[in-house]
Amino acid sequence: MLIFAASDKGGTGRSVTSVNLTYQRALMGDDVCYLDFDFGSPTAATVFDVPHARLAADDRGLHSYLMGEIAEPVRIDVWADTEHRVLRNRPPGAGRLILMPGDLSGGEFATSGDNLRRCVDLLLRLNSEFDLIVVDLSAGRSYAVDMALAATSQRSMSGVQARWLVFHRWTRQHVEAAASLVHGKRGILAGGVARGHDEDALRGAIRFVRAAVPDPDSALWSQATPTQSAWMQQCDAELKQLASHHGIGYSQVLGSVPLEPVLQWREQLITDEDVLDSQIATMETWQALSDLAARLTDDKYWEEA
Repeated sequence: MLIFAASDKGGTGRSVTSVNLTYQRALMGDDVCYLDFDFGSPTAATVFDVPHARLAADDRGLHSYLMGEIAEPVRIDVWADTEHRVLRNRPPGAGRLILMPGDLSGGEFATSGDNLRRCVDLLLRLNSEFDLIVVDLSAGRSYAVDMALAATSQRSMSGVQARWLVFHRWTRQHVEAAASLVHGKRGILAGGVARGHDEDALRGAIRFVRAAVPDPDSALWSQATPTQSAWMQQCDAELKQLASHHGIGYSQVLGSVPLEPVLQWREQLITDEDVLDSQIATMETWQALSDLAARLTDDKYWEEA
């Protein structure tokens, strides 16, 4: 199965959350591959704590492959090559965890012709090798999004299941922008239909992920005054109404990730050790990521509302 990770703009938590979901699925025993299609700013190697991956991908990453400059993009075995102390010891029963990084000096490029053919060929081969492929796309209605839509519309890809996650922060501006990215005149749905996708089928394959969602009742806000707490509750209620109005309400949400200091300041993988040992991350965040990872392939969360 392919999971495309998109976002309305940068800073939504798309990449760091997608990396965490990939890690969670590997812990569940799946063989997982992460493709960094954020051609303008590939950052997955940093989150996976594989510093040499950026150097290894220089002129050998996904951008170079799609441009036809190399025959095969570089692969990084995260379990073997990470400098993350916890990840170095692959847990018993864990599946493969492979990163295919983007080039350091990537950029936009044509999404048709031979470039598209190479993209389709790569996705087909990976789909036969891995249980789950997570494709991190550049923010906005980008060339990476266009290529994903074009690739999945090809007849040869008809047997490959593809789903879309659209990440947004829990603010008024991000809710409106995420809705526009999907439902706007030049959004994902319109772009998909123009490339031959069935609109209803594509709409059913899209779910939203709310990132950095503050909980007014959590310990993080224990020092808030009664007035501030009431104001936060009101803002939360207004955002829920706005999301529903724009067609990205609760029934279209696959999950929410709480506002988490570790994710805000370090943009790192969250392990059980971060929760149970050092206690720098909260159990609520760990559970939210675990639940979201499980729902990626659980059909009941993708049924029509």
